[in-house]
Order: sequence, then structure tokens, then C-alpha cells
Amino acid sequence: MENHQQKETDKKEPNHKISHVRNINIEQKARLSTLEKSALFASENIGTVGFFIFMLLWTIVWLTWNIWADDTLIFDPAPGYAWWFAITNAIQLLLLPLLLFGQNIQARHAEARAEADFEVNNKAEKEIEKIISHLEKQDEMLNEIRGKLSQ
Repeated sequence: MENHQQKETDKKEPNHKISHVRNINIEQKARLSTLEKSALFASENIGTVGFFIFMLLWTIVWLTWNIWADDTLIFDPAPGYAWWFAITNAIQLLLLPLLLFGQNIQARHAEARAEADFEVNNKAEKEIEKIISHLEKQDEMLNEIRGKLSQ
């Protein structure tokens, strides 16, 4: 009876450790500073259709106002639109480094994800090799048993 219980216990306990995979997304997010989070936010939102529509509407309103408004209400007269050009250039000059910084952070994250994928693939390959080895041993044992039974 004791031998039977020992065999049952052996069946329940795996003979190898299961290694857990790390979540690189959580790790990377935890390492980001406030400035880096701001840069990522800018990179993810400025390059969207929503931002383009916002800038387009802002430009249309600005130019329409300064073309069609009463002369006393015009603050940036046509055809120069000096203030409009100055503000749009300032926006571009301020956002460009922020976007580049955000893209660098995204590139670091992509490299870390690739490294994590490589680790997972290596672990999977080792596990598959163990499984194949185990199956080959089982095949050998079954062939031995068949040989003994056929005699």
C-alpha cells in the first residue's frame, strides 16, 4: 500500500520547475520618469488623426477669422499671418524634440520586448527538447515491451 501511495505522489509532482515569464510592459512602465511618460503621451497622441483635425480646425478658424472678421477684430492680418506662422512654428519646435524623445523610449521598449521574446523562445526550446527526449524514451520502452510481448 505504501509503495502505491508513493507512486501516486510522484505522479502529482512535476520533475521540473516551471519558470514564470516576466511582463516587460509592466517593467518598462514602472521605470519611466514623469518626463518620459509625457514624451510617450505626446508621441502616441500627436501623430493621430484627432490631433491633425484639431490643428486643421484651429488653422481654419484662425485664418477665417482674420480674413472675414471686422477690421477692428482682426489681430493677424492677411496675407502675412505673422502670428499664425510664429505660433505654428513654436508648436513644431517644441513638439519635435518631445516626439523624438518619445520615439526613443518606444524603441528601447521594443528592444526590451524583443529580448524578452528571445528569452521565452529559449525557454520554450529547452522545454520542447525535454519533452521530445521524454517521448523518445517512452517510444524505446514501448518498443521493448512490444518486443517482449511478441516473443
